[in-house]
Amino acid sequence: MTVRPILPIGHPILRTRTTPVPRSDISSSRIQGLIDDLIDTMRHANGAGIAANQIGDTARILTIEVNNNPRYPYKPPVPLTVAINPVLEPLDAETVVINEGCLSVPLRGELVRSVNVAVRYTDRQGVDHERVVRGLTAGTWQHECDHLDGVLVADRIDPKTLSTWEQFRAHHQDAFVERITRFVREVGS
Repeated sequence: MTVRPILPIGHPILRTRTTPVPRSDISSSRIQGLIDDLIDTMRHANGAGIAANQIGDTARILTIEVNNNPRYPYKPPVPLTVAINPVLEPLDAETVVINEGCLSVPLRGELVRSVNVAVRYTDRQGVDHERVVRGLTAGTWQHECDHLDGVLVADRIDPKTLSTWEQFRAHHQDAFVERITRFVREVGS
């Protein structure tokens, strides 16, 4: 198990657009090792996802997993997903306001995300995938792909809604969880 340091906001690599991984490199020990480190680091931090540049690498790779996550008890389960060179496409104009946090940014706040998104990516075995993700799962994909493009949650959050995790829990979490739980039931994920 290799848990790598998560870079904090202000580190220049977080503002760097990541580089696509050539298909011929996917099976390399460097890329497979990076994927293992992403998984270990994400799980250790109780993250719902993590992008390679958050641990100091500019490869266009992210991981997502939600499985009884104590940081996000309202998020629906997502099996471990490794996405190499992901591409997102909103499917319609439907949006939702989400209160998001980030492993690289010690603040939370409200922002708008697309509800229905098509995702295309290659997994760690070199198999191509295309599927539709919805709701909070779509929000997680958008968050992690933003990282790969050098965009942070702080760039998208309404500044009037910023709070620390502690203040979010004390003053905003109950109302958010109630609202977003209804949304998850309506949308399905």
